Amino acid sequence: MPLLGGIRPPIALLCALVLALAGLTAKVLGPGKDMVAPQAVLTSQQYFAEDGAIAMRAAIDERVTDLDRTARALSSGSPVKPERILADLGRAYQKWTGTTVVDLESGDVLAARGETIPLAWLDKSVLTGDLALTPRMVRLETGDVRLMTMAVLDWSDRPQQLLVASSGLSVPAINLGPFRTMAVVSEAGEVLATAGFERAEGLNSDQERKELAFLQKQMSRLSDRAAEYTEQHPVRAGEPGSGGYPGVSGTLVGDDYNGRTALAGYASLASPNPEERKSVAAGLGLTVVALLPVVRQQHGEQGRELYGLAVSGILVLLGLLAVTVLWATVQRPLLRLFLESRRLARGDLTRPVSVPRGGEAARIAGALERLRRQLGGQSGGHGPDAGGQGSGAAGPRRRKRRLGGRASLVLTAALLLLWCLPVGLLLNRTDGSVSVPTTMVNDQRDRTDLLADRLRRALNEAHADIVSTARLIGEDTPAATVRLLTETLRKHPRYQSLYVVGPDGAVAARAGGSARPWSPDKALRPVRVAGKADGKPVIQAGAPVPARKGATLVGEIRVEFLNSLLDRPGLGEVRVVDTEGRTISAGSGYLAFEKLPGESQSDLVRAAGVRIGAGPVENGLLLRDGGGVTVAAAAPFTGGGVTADIGWTVVSWQKAERFQITPYQREDRSVLAGMLGLAAIILCLGWIHLVVVRPLRALAAGAEKLAEGDLKTVLYPRYQDEVGAVVRSLELLRQQAQARRLDQSRRTAEPRPGAGGR
Repeated sequence: MPLLGGIRPPIALLCALVLALAGLTAKVLGPGKDMVAPQAVLTSQQYFAEDGAIAMRAAIDERVTDLDRTARALSSGSPVKPERILADLGRAYQKWTGTTVVDLESGDVLAARGETIPLAWLDKSVLTGDLALTPRMVRLETGDVRLMTMAVLDWSDRPQQLLVASSGLSVPAINLGPFRTMAVVSEAGEVLATAGFERAEGLNSDQERKELAFLQKQMSRLSDRAAEYTEQHPVRAGEPGSGGYPGVSGTLVGDDYNGRTALAGYASLASPNPEERKSVAAGLGLTVVALLPVVRQQHGEQGRELYGLAVSGILVLLGLLAVTVLWATVQRPLLRLFLESRRLARGDLTRPVSVPRGGEAARIAGALERLRRQLGGQSGGHGPDAGGQGSGAAGPRRRKRRLGGRASLVLTAALLLLWCLPVGLLLNRTDGSVSVPTTMVNDQRDRTDLLADRLRRALNEAHADIVSTARLIGEDTPAATVRLLTETLRKHPRYQSLYVVGPDGAVAARAGGSARPWSPDKALRPVRVAGKADGKPVIQAGAPVPARKGATLVGEIRVEFLNSLLDRPGLGEVRVVDTEGRTISAGSGYLAFEKLPGESQSDLVRAAGVRIGAGPVENGLLLRDGGGVTVAAAAPFTGGGVTADIGWTVVSWQKAERFQITPYQREDRSVLAGMLGLAAIILCLGWIHLVVVRPLRALAAGAEKLAEGDLKTVLYPRYQDEVGAVVRSLELLRQQAQARRLDQSRRTAEPRPGAGGR
């Protein structure tokens, strides 16, 4: 028989799959790997570092874009005094620690504000070549590192001037909690800036100081390793970014101290769309590292070895029973049928055909026995079950028709399902009592606070752009104003439209989409929400135009821009709600201005809005509702800027079953084992049904017709296996029976001796 045809291969495959699944079950349902912390905690540190890297990359790119746009707008108009430039820049933006204007012809400093910017790093290579005006990192005399951003002011009637702005390389100013620390690392592994170590002044005991010194050493060592890993290309990196992160990110495990292990997540600064838009920050080679000491998890794995072996042993036992059923009811009768048909086709008609107890094989064997009697010249019944007495007794004997091959497959499937269904549906099931690590609740809270800070900064930046652009608008023609607005719109795709509104509310100039009504009432916030009537939130930011009395520059911020900031893996559902709890923006599908889906989320938002000390603070909760567990967090807008008192809150929640912690991992593995068993049933039994049972049923019908005298229908073998061999043997028997009938007809037609006519 062919190697891949017939009944043997699917049964052999079923045996192999059962044994493989049993081994896999013993492994995955047995004791887990010895890990310092659940995989969910490790992944959460990676997410946290990615969030910090995204926020820092966006801040650096925004600084470069704002300075370049301001310089271009100033250069396109009349010359402005350096002191006026720096004053307007300082009023519009509070992101730079120092600003300077330098005459490129003489090298003199024309104006300076804020901290002193050293100029020794300025040379010809900085101002010319392919890397001209690229931001540089410069170390001050105090040891701090500053990022220098440059832009050229170019007027036709005077020498070129260089506008230089310095800013710190700081991580987002959020509440990192009592233990977490973050750092910005250079390509060489040098720690350029940190956050979280400031609490050293508040430590009272030597033990706390020793632990802080340990964390500082771990940060330095792990930062060096992270910088080495992030030098790789994201495609070739062993740990590419999670959730579609374009850079390199991952987790590192440090040393132990006082029962805690240092875990670190790292992420390189990367452009969100490397092919469409280059990122200046991504070219600086910076990496964000987030460090958190966690208590090493205690493994309650005693007895798990026997547990996994017991489950896999039951599978092996049921698998043996299933294979025995297939062997006894399908394989052995089919092989006997093959031997009997071949014997008859070779002319051995002396012995009766051995007939199985039931099924298609019994029908075919009965037909063979009747054919044997017909070819041997014996008298025999013509019923479908005539003949077939294995003992050789004379006379036909009718057998009771029994269930065939399909029943064998159903019985086999039932035996295997006795294991698959309980394992997949009942084993290791979780409920509302699952223990979730406190670190996951804290990370949900801190990452939500990080998103709130990033969103607040983005809106403040948008308003600062509006203020800066408004100062550039003079008493020019509407065409000149439209050109300025169009250039700003091109540089900042977060706006869907920009327009200047006069004192009477009429639009004097516009770029982009249609303009919405804007109220000049000073009691209203400069950043507000419109579009309630249309059912689509539109965020408007406005600033007065100094050169035009009563005029206001209004920019409409795309809600899709806000949605993109909230779309981060590992946080679940994320929404931004106003003071009344109505949804303004979300990271996934939502209805504009709808309420939060649950009362628990609404209570969490209200609790986050309660002022404690200097203001509202973020909150994180573990909600147990029925048989499920949910981790939720809410972070109100806090900090500076025009959006500090806007009253918005970022709220996030997700089912704890998404976490890679031991109870849910065991449940998932049990479901996977049950599904793999179900797949093995479908594959192997479906194979047997297609190549054996179904052809055998068709063959049984053809064999019975042949035994009843249908010698005209030719039997064609479709498969090169046992069933095909039986078909070929039946075809040979048909040809022999047809030849015998022709011979009998010829003898009947011949005249008898002595008979004659007239």
